[in-house]
Amino acid sequence: MDNDCPAAESALRASVDRQFVSALPLGAYGGKITLIRDRESADRAVETLCGECVLGFDTETKPSFRRGQHYNTALVQLASNSAVYLFQLAHCGGVEALLPLFESDSPLKVCLGVADDIRRLGSSKKFSPAGFFELSEATRAIGVIDCGLRKLCAIFLSIRISKGEQTSNWAKDILSETQLRYAATDAWVSLRIYEEAVRLRSLGVLAK
Repeated sequence: MDNDCPAAESALRASVDRQFVSALPLGAYGGKITLIRDRESADRAVETLCGECVLGFDTETKPSFRRGQHYNTALVQLASNSAVYLFQLAHCGGVEALLPLFESDSPLKVCLGVADDIRRLGSSKKFSPAGFFELSEATRAIGVIDCGLRKLCAIFLSIRISKGEQTSNWAKDILSETQLRYAATDAWVSLRIYEEAVRLRSLGVLAK
């Protein structure tokens, strides 16, 4: 489901509860998903993405259920307005393949909790991050108190997103269609929320 209905300018909410979120229609990214599994494809995708102004960004990591056990980032998601690219790091050259994007001020890479994503990526390959932007800074700037992705989707996009695949095994060689759609959705909504927050701020709209 691709929702093109922006937040109501006259009724932008500062916060919502679980009941409000649960009553909304389920939404997910319905556009083109490109899965990157080799270095040549990664280089081409990075070159394309470098031409964008703003990208939605997210990562996925195999969950750890033991204290002290950690895994490297398995998947990097980058969303433009025309497609979402999913980079399987174990197959496409790792973080190094994405350095032209990660170490450049442009395009802007927007994510909720971006500092944690950068830290996890840096644990497998040191780099000098540039052009990353914390999504909650844009939403708080217009008075939105909530900062969880599900609630921000409810406030800005009027949809409910599923988090059912959050703790699935992202290090699998072959990801399921459900995992791919989930991963693409997280990056896509980050871009959509950012664009909507910027639009509302330009109109002087503040949450109530």
